[in-house]
Amino acid sequence: MINRVILVGRLTRDPELRYTPSGVANCSFTLAVDRQFKNAQGEKEADFINVVAWRQTAELCAQYLKKASQTGIDGRLQTRSYDNKEGKRVYVTEVVAENVEFLSPSNSENRQQAQKTEDPFANDSKVVNISDDDLPF
Repeated sequence: MINRVILVGRLTRDPELRYTPSGVANCSFTLAVDRQFKNAQGEKEADFINVVAWRQTAELCAQYLKKASQTGIDGRLQTRSYDNKEGKRVYVTEVVAENVEFLSPSNSENRQQAQKTEDPFANDSKVVNISDDDLPF
């Protein structure tokens, strides 16, 4: 079976970070994804898709994303249900984000800055000499 969703859009609001009773981070937000065609009036329409991220991905989303951030999501579609306060069954369909790309310029700079501090080879200025005989191709 295949369940794969890839989206690129903009956040409609700031992400909401919460923690489960056992301390697991989860972050939810809505992504506005433009449709590829225009309606009869010549205007672009968008789909508003609920997204949830878990654990470290959730914490990074809450830290670097904000309303209007352009974001790429790779994940899976999930449907769940619960009974609301009136006892009525409510169904929720959402994308569970497995990989998130921060595509807005300010977010990309923040992410690149964070990656630079974590890169163990960032300050390594040693030259590596490799002969053609050492290459596998």
